[in-house]
Amino acid sequence: MSYPGRIWSDFWHSASGGVNVKEVEAEYWDPQIETMKRDELERLQLKKLKWQVERVYKHSEFYRERFKKAGVKPGDIKSLDDVSKLPIVTKGELRQEQTSYPPFGRYAVAPTSDWKELHPSTGTTGVPVNTLWTYRDTEIITDHTARLIWGFGVRKEDVIQNGFSYGLWVAGIAVHYAAAKIGSFVIPIGATSSERQIYYLQHAKSTVLFATPSFGLYIAEKLKEKGVRPEDINLRIGSFGGEAGTENPATRKRLEDGLGIDAYDFYGLAEIGPTFAAECVEKAGLHFAEDHYLIEVLDPETREPLSVGEKGVLVITHLSREGTPMIRYWTNDIVRLEDEKCGCGRTHIRAVGGILGRADDMIVFKGENVYPSQIEEVIRSFPELGNEYKIVVTKSRDTGIVTNVEVLAELAAEVKNVEELKERVKRALRDSLLVRVEVEILPPNSLERTEFKAKRVEFVME
Repeated sequence: MSYPGRIWSDFWHSASGGVNVKEVEAEYWDPQIETMKRDELERLQLKKLKWQVERVYKHSEFYRERFKKAGVKPGDIKSLDDVSKLPIVTKGELRQEQTSYPPFGRYAVAPTSDWKELHPSTGTTGVPVNTLWTYRDTEIITDHTARLIWGFGVRKEDVIQNGFSYGLWVAGIAVHYAAAKIGSFVIPIGATSSERQIYYLQHAKSTVLFATPSFGLYIAEKLKEKGVRPEDINLRIGSFGGEAGTENPATRKRLEDGLGIDAYDFYGLAEIGPTFAAECVEKAGLHFAEDHYLIEVLDPETREPLSVGEKGVLVITHLSREGTPMIRYWTNDIVRLEDEKCGCGRTHIRAVGGILGRADDMIVFKGENVYPSQIEEVIRSFPELGNEYKIVVTKSRDTGIVTNVEVLAELAAEVKNVEELKERVKRALRDSLLVRVEVEILPPNSLERTEFKAKRVEFVME
């Protein structure tokens, strides 16, 4: 198979991952890319988009069939807006493709000699989807991950406690590679027990922690139980991903107060890239690495493009990926974008507030659209309540209509008047959601903790 090979130097020097730390200004990992004017960045994106569309059309039967069905050819892509002519790809379609053409489907484009690593999705919502990284993909992922963590303050002198999983969820290995590129000392602890995490926080004097926000809160709880104060450990930065919540003001405050850190949001997807968006020190939204990823927001119902500032589903196209490139991948994640220059000076587009929820998590109850993130904000704004909560959604088996929503929250410690607290929580939820939901207050430590992604929404049929 002929292969349109290494043309990265024609795109931009950062794509090779060749930036030397000693040459980088203190504020930016790659200042030329990170502060590039929007029109220059969009010209770069268009050049890469044309290359990628031509490439997958030529070498992937999966994409060629889809493009022909949509009546579009590579030559039809003349502007970034023309990406809307291309068909959307969903995770379900990828699963079906890999089931029909195991193990990688017909969208594995790079020659096998270039393959370096296999990274399936976690499979938390179904059968895992296999994703291939080539050697160059690994270099690019490493470099833009280093760029992102540099952006919220990680430096060579840091001791990084990497509590992201090194297993199926691939954020662990991406952060590991990036930390090594920066030159930091890494503790590859993974998503292991809180006891072990605390041991290394105390004895290895870790300064940076990577974990899910749920696990970060759990570690903070355990530190408090042991009588370890935030000032007794050396942590200064926490970066949390794998689930929404870090940019929720109440959640961020609990993470920062409980661990004595600045908490930053981190975002990625196995099918796209484990770590391709993160907050900077301004804490003003997730910066996407737009030189490698084309970002769209679509209406969740019509799938039509939305303007910057409108809330919708995040859709992503690989501009640089060699192994298993995604063209218009429907993430199901809800975001609101901002393209004005950030206070940090970076120009790449941001998701303000991070991931606001998931399209498939939205609960339509009595005519109102309810997102779990709204409930999280309310629950964690009450100091009397603990970090964990659960949402039980009851649906009619016959109609599928939601008939009841109950929020289970647990006490942080015993209180004198639980009923009075319950009524206050109910009122706060009603004011936020514009609909009444049931509330149950549980004793401390009643709900399950997790080292991985928390599942807080349970659907019950009646």
